[in-house]
Amino acid sequence: MAACLHVDALDLQPPSSSQVVYREDCTQCFDSIDDESGLNVCLSCFNGGCAGSSDHARLHYERFGHPLALNIKRTQKEVQREEPPQKISKLAITAETDEDRYNLSTRLVCYSCDQETTKASNSKLQPIIVGVMNATTFSKREEIKAWEQEFIPCEHTISLVQQEPRHIKSQDLSQCSRCDLKENLWLCLECGNLGCGRTQFGGTGGNSHGLSHFDETSHAVAVKLGSITADGSADIYCYQCNEERTDPDLATHLAHWGINLAGREKTEKSLMEMQVEQNLRWDFTMTTGDGHELNSIFGPGLTGLSNLGNSCYLSSVVQCLFDLPEFQRRYYHPDERPPFSEDPAADLETQLRKLADGILSGRYSRQNKNTMTSSDSHETLHQKGLAPSMFKHLIGRDHAEFSTMRQQDAFEFLLHIFKLITLSKHPGGLDNPVESFRFCMEQRLECLNCKKVRYRLDVQDNVSIPVPAHRVGNLGDTASDGSFEPVTLFECLDAFTSGEVVDLRCTCCGSQEKFSKRSSFRTMPAQLVINARRFELINWVPTKLDIPVEVNDEPVDLTAYLSAGPTDGEEVLPEDGDSDRDFQVNSELLGQLIGMGFPEVRSEKALSLTGNADLEAAMNWLLSHVDDPSVDEPIKKKQITRDAPYHAHDPSKIAQLNDMGIDNSRAVRALAATGGDINRAIDWVFSHPDDIVETGDTQQYTSNQHGSLETTPGFDTTPATYQLRSIVCHKGSSVHAGHYVAFVRKRLPGNSGLSWVMFNDEKVVEVADVQEMKKFAYLYFFSRV
Repeated sequence: MAACLHVDALDLQPPSSSQVVYREDCTQCFDSIDDESGLNVCLSCFNGGCAGSSDHARLHYERFGHPLALNIKRTQKEVQREEPPQKISKLAITAETDEDRYNLSTRLVCYSCDQETTKASNSKLQPIIVGVMNATTFSKREEIKAWEQEFIPCEHTISLVQQEPRHIKSQDLSQCSRCDLKENLWLCLECGNLGCGRTQFGGTGGNSHGLSHFDETSHAVAVKLGSITADGSADIYCYQCNEERTDPDLATHLAHWGINLAGREKTEKSLMEMQVEQNLRWDFTMTTGDGHELNSIFGPGLTGLSNLGNSCYLSSVVQCLFDLPEFQRRYYHPDERPPFSEDPAADLETQLRKLADGILSGRYSRQNKNTMTSSDSHETLHQKGLAPSMFKHLIGRDHAEFSTMRQQDAFEFLLHIFKLITLSKHPGGLDNPVESFRFCMEQRLECLNCKKVRYRLDVQDNVSIPVPAHRVGNLGDTASDGSFEPVTLFECLDAFTSGEVVDLRCTCCGSQEKFSKRSSFRTMPAQLVINARRFELINWVPTKLDIPVEVNDEPVDLTAYLSAGPTDGEEVLPEDGDSDRDFQVNSELLGQLIGMGFPEVRSEKALSLTGNADLEAAMNWLLSHVDDPSVDEPIKKKQITRDAPYHAHDPSKIAQLNDMGIDNSRAVRALAATGGDINRAIDWVFSHPDDIVETGDTQQYTSNQHGSLETTPGFDTTPATYQLRSIVCHKGSSVHAGHYVAFVRKRLPGNSGLSWVMFNDEKVVEVADVQEMKKFAYLYFFSRV
């Protein structure tokens, strides 16, 4: 092996604690260190690139000129299958290392020398290689950060009073004060006592002397010495709360006992690292009604996604989206190079293409011996599943909910993806696949006194419909089992489009009369997604109801829900008769809502949109729209002029919005409507598609007093026939708990017709009957026939 001449010429440094090292899977495909060719980690920027047929590592060199890479290959050690471990506490999880499970091999690659293997001319690379190999992987790093967001200070960490350090100078900080253990040591921040942690599974790791110290002294707050890092992160545990916490003054509290953060180096796995590993071992068993294990299926479009810890909401939605032809045409380009990006892991276009290739190519849909499940009759091998860590981190970045490891609402996640895709740049003039979901909802208001009408069109990409609840028997009746009578999809749509009477002042005739209000479809989309709302307020808490909804596999005709728009002879209310601006709130109901803790602006909006006469309807609206971007915008908004001066807003903020594909006029309007807050401005643009005018070469939507649009998304042709394509199902009492799975209709090899396929995270199986699951689905995806 020849010595590489480029080592001395390059100014290479080991990765810092804040740098991300992509040493697990390729940033542009799902090839990983477990593959035959391994993964090449760039020693200049620590990007991970595959070394196989796609060879994204070489593409990285061609684009950025970084010649040196470390090839890492991992093979799993043979281990004996054991029974599942007993249930253990968070503080007693064994810290299993990669070395316990895998064999790792490394070699140096230089693309400038065009040599697969080189020998460094000196030891300059050794600390860099050691830094790469010891760095926390990207997926683990993001999982830990997401879990850590759940931690908060408590009254005991905030009000901590430390004793004078009388004996700390002579205390040995390398060993428990009561036994000879030298790891898993916890320092009492109140008195400086050093005690070992709780006994871990298997009888090792600690003798619980830190807990004994609390029992004897009531000193609640302790820090794990081996977890302290120079940047101030550490495991803090409050024995009084019996929870992991944070300490805002950790540096000061440690300095009190002679510990300098700048000189600390993490030597042990943190509680969160061990907790993440434990959570990812959670498994599911899938059997038929007679106890037989469902058979796994493999091939293109049949690739599962592994659970990253409560990420089933993401996996189920993604499987339904990438089954659609619009998403496949937009993101699946197996013969093309990935788009240019200086940071592929943080580029939405790259990550969506990576996800499409992983799911649709079939390259990763293969049996894995470590995913075997057993039933009484036989054993079944499943897939390993793709870990969409980069995609999850990117989608959830800076989002208060989706950046956490908590279970989330699949419907809210779908809308969040739609928003990010819509606001992203589309290279090469490629279409936005979300357009296939867009259509126009028509709202018709008629004054019951003067009979004049107003039409308003709203551009939407989803429908959230109520599911009527008809209990079997009376609630409280001994004959009632709490179940509900089944309803049809048409009954739900009837309830959604039915008319209602609302209180508004007519600005044409001046009377304080009632208005009739009715919603219907003006156009229909190519892909229709319906969210079935099965909720009821019980003690002011939204509770999920198991109401069966009957949906057929055969095509359904939705023509009856299409409106033809204004009819001949109708008199249209003048443009200045904006019923929202002249809305008079029911002060009694407003006071009740405010008394319950709802903000005044939200309460007014809820009453305005629900008829101004029903407290429960307003409550339902508030609870179901709590995360709407525009929920805090007042009804009586100051009108923003179309040609507001650009200099009224920070040019850098306008430039940021321009980079997201938002033109100057829209950026100015959005910033003006949100007080210059750029994050709220982004939400404003997305939540006001019908409020936008045509500017430059950017096509937008705008409605006039007749409710017509200059550019109308969707179809108004009939018949409006749709066929059920996929569903997302949820089991659990709340959408923020339980488990999501997806059922998708696919054409499988050897089958003459369409078959239902269940995606349960990484497990992909064919199912014969989904009738019961369809009845309780949370999201329905219909395709126009």
